[in-house]
Amino acid sequence: MLKQQLQQKLQQKLSPAQIQVIKMLEIPTLELEERIRQELEENPALEEGAEIPEHPSDDMDNSEHDDVDDYDSDIDLDDYMSDDDTPDYKLYANNTSRDDKHEDIPFSVGSTFHEYLTRQVGLLRLNERQRKLVEYIIGNIDEEGYLRRDAESMVDDLIFQAGVETSDEEMQSLIKKVQELEPAGVGAENLQECLALQLDRKELTETVKHARIIVNDFFEEFSKKHYDKIIRGMDLTEESLKDALSEITKLNPKPGNAWGGNVLEKTFSIIIPDFIVENDEETLSVRLNNSNVPELRISSTYNNMFEDYSSNKSNQTREMKNAVMFVKQKIDAARWFIDAIKQRQQTLLSTMTAIVNFQKEFFLEGDETFLRPMVLKDIADITGYDISTISRVSNSKYVQTEFGVFPVKYFFSESMINKSGEEISTREIKKVMQDVIDNEDKRNPLNDDKLVKALKERGYLIARRTAAKYREQLNIPVARLRKEI
Repeated sequence: MLKQQLQQKLQQKLSPAQIQVIKMLEIPTLELEERIRQELEENPALEEGAEIPEHPSDDMDNSEHDDVDDYDSDIDLDDYMSDDDTPDYKLYANNTSRDDKHEDIPFSVGSTFHEYLTRQVGLLRLNERQRKLVEYIIGNIDEEGYLRRDAESMVDDLIFQAGVETSDEEMQSLIKKVQELEPAGVGAENLQECLALQLDRKELTETVKHARIIVNDFFEEFSKKHYDKIIRGMDLTEESLKDALSEITKLNPKPGNAWGGNVLEKTFSIIIPDFIVENDEETLSVRLNNSNVPELRISSTYNNMFEDYSSNKSNQTREMKNAVMFVKQKIDAARWFIDAIKQRQQTLLSTMTAIVNFQKEFFLEGDETFLRPMVLKDIADITGYDISTISRVSNSKYVQTEFGVFPVKYFFSESMINKSGEEISTREIKKVMQDVIDNEDKRNPLNDDKLVKALKERGYLIARRTAAKYREQLNIPVARLRKEI
């Protein structure tokens, strides 16, 4: 049974402009510059430059400006268009055929690690068949320089996928050829073989000889730092073992990473700070790093075009109405974008100013122990923004200080209570833990239980599990792996 009823309900929806502001808050300065360039290319109503004043001074006698000021009251476009009723597909022309090819033009920046290896194949004495097999082997080497697949697997793949027959023995001999290429250690199956390949190329001295024996025969003891077993097994003195270990630690465990041919990756590894904090006689000031962010304004050409079309109501054709709709859409999109940029800058500046004021002692002294416990809610309460907004602002952003460049998230930390009952930052505990480990006896490093006791003596009461968690967060290995001779 069908029945009609009237229902009234309240819903909260984000407008396109609000969604755009949220997205703007998340991106760092480098991505913002690219986003602005992209918008300038896509929207002809947006252009670089300072905004033109909407109300010119009285001494300027320009009738065109008067028209601009009064056009809102004189023109009513609601008779023939609505933002919500006109589908987007009616505002665009599709003049391409489905048979047309759309191909992106590839570009190359530098050369890759695999290209570098392939170029060296010509230096080896190989026939055409062997050369193709060697290139196949190189294609299976990962970015770290390791050959993670065994000869048998590659032989099977060549038979079933390429119809090329070979043997395990031939493939093994060609892998040896690949291992002759630069950098030393490339084509190894594991770390032990990688280090052994590098030592084989070194001049045979007494120290290198000991290093080869350690890598080949005592690798497990070496990786677990059971130095006493190595000394007994090789009948070495501590000094000789120390020299051999020093020789091994100079080797490259990831030979592929030594190749820096990709200039593009190097470019994007550079950190561009979003904020700059300056200290002028203990007066801190915060500013945004907007040196490469251009000013934006609405194109005067499009504004004038909109006026001309709108003022000729009597002679408007269907094409002219569509043109007015197109121009209005582009101008509105440009205004939304400019407003989103302004709101982003204001939100970022307010948030970072609150963080600097909260952590003022650190920004004045640069000592990590001066960092106060601070969570997202603390800054949200100060600025009046939502916690999610503070999270977006702090994500992937960096601040430049006189003590270096720090991620904004660096200043957020949980709190704990010390022996005196004072609230302290967990970052302070980590700093003290790092100092304790740096000054420990490396012949007998402190395990987690002893770390807890050492911190307790300094007034920091934490559990063993918490100490282990903080040690892992600091990327500090367990005591056994910190042992030195």
